[in-house]
Amino acid sequence: MPEPITPESLTSASLAPESLAPEAISTGPLAFPADFLWGAATSAYQIEGAVREDGRTPSIWDTFSHTPGRTEGGDTGDVAVEHYHRYRDDVALMADLGLTSYRFSVAWTRVQPTGRGPAVQRGLDFYRRLVDELLDRGITPSLTLYHWDLPQELENAGGWPERDTAYRFAEYAGIVGAALGDRVQLWTTLNEPWCSAFLGYGSGVHAPGRTDPAAALRAAHHLNLAHGLGASALRAAMPKRNRVGVSLNSSVIRAVSESAEDLDAVRRIDNLANGVFHGPLLHGAYPAGLFEQTARVTDWGHVQEGDLRAIHQPLDFLGLNYYTPALVSAAPSAPAGPRADGHGASDHSPWPGAGDIAFHQTPGERTEMGWTIDPGGLHELIMRYAREVPGLPLYVTENGAAYDDKPDPDGTVHDPERIAYLHAHLAAVHRAVADGADVRGYYLWSLMDNFEWAYGYGKRFGAVYVDYETQARTPKSSARWYAGVAATGELGEFQG
Repeated sequence: MPEPITPESLTSASLAPESLAPEAISTGPLAFPADFLWGAATSAYQIEGAVREDGRTPSIWDTFSHTPGRTEGGDTGDVAVEHYHRYRDDVALMADLGLTSYRFSVAWTRVQPTGRGPAVQRGLDFYRRLVDELLDRGITPSLTLYHWDLPQELENAGGWPERDTAYRFAEYAGIVGAALGDRVQLWTTLNEPWCSAFLGYGSGVHAPGRTDPAAALRAAHHLNLAHGLGASALRAAMPKRNRVGVSLNSSVIRAVSESAEDLDAVRRIDNLANGVFHGPLLHGAYPAGLFEQTARVTDWGHVQEGDLRAIHQPLDFLGLNYYTPALVSAAPSAPAGPRADGHGASDHSPWPGAGDIAFHQTPGERTEMGWTIDPGGLHELIMRYAREVPGLPLYVTENGAAYDDKPDPDGTVHDPERIAYLHAHLAAVHRAVADGADVRGYYLWSLMDNFEWAYGYGKRFGAVYVDYETQARTPKSSARWYAGVAATGELGEFQG
């Protein structure tokens, strides 16, 4: 195991404005590896719709979005962008944009309506058709098993804070692996387990909307266990050529000052944001200090003998989702606010045992979400894992920005801010590759505008504009720009 990352190394990046996007002023084309995957990403509940068709039953997000006051405008994913019925057109659009990979998730309740028992073949058939369409178009499918849509019946039985949910996930993983493992080679077990645990069971701004810090920590462990058991189930069900990984929304965390107290705040939040997952997944152990700093919340008695061995399965790749860094300081008796990359506000903290740590707005230009634009943080994050797990292939599995996109009178959608954002972040990826990181691909979030969780349809991340009344798709200028990058494999000089 490599030497652990220290608070000093986590806070070494300058916060000066000129450091935020140095890559955006490159003076020549930046060439990416020839086999680099140029992708876009989505998730099932955000795009599929058809929530009551072909045997699908409610997930926690169906229940949550239908609960008054949980989402902006009372928006739900009932219709979303009708991808379930429009997938052929959507795949044709991907091909037109020159994507070489598409990252999507499977809706658990399409496969197992109750979260247990035999599969519903009609649900699996949808994903078989989707994958076949992708392969026919020369697009590499990248499948995520879990993107936050736990079957409601499993939540009724206790959800992720209950150990049995991890075993139910392993059963589900084996079913999907057996059905699609002959044609899908890139598999992700979990997407952003931090959000599932700490926003779902801590702050309550995500489904299922519970606010119990002890339950959040139990959920984190059982999500880790689900990954380990699920990875084993996948490998037992699929050809050995297939690759299995996980996608983490690890944070780049910086301190307001170099004081011992602020650096200790970085260490503690790093344990809760990052180490609680990458410690067991990558190294087979929780980070030093995590149990002590959360002792008043839980005694961690839910961690059983053999769990860490089960969790610590060999990874074929690690997915990194990045949007913005965090800035923290020690602040006695201050409430620990929401995660700096957003996902809604709450009176309850997603940071168990961190009530004496304050979060601050990082400096710089912001997206429509209020998230600071800092491509240097993406380079920093990639290099952290390149050092911590040398030799492990990395993918940027989510990166993107929301802007208030509107069609021009002629129907075109210009989004120069998103082009600038993507250019700067892709340049940061290229810089990491040049610095020795084994980055195999980049997935833009998101392929198209969609249901943005608690924000409903009010935030547009898509490279493709969706008119939610007609469901018409219109590639934005950023989509055409990204298509040009994918076609050449080169990032040209930024034209601001």
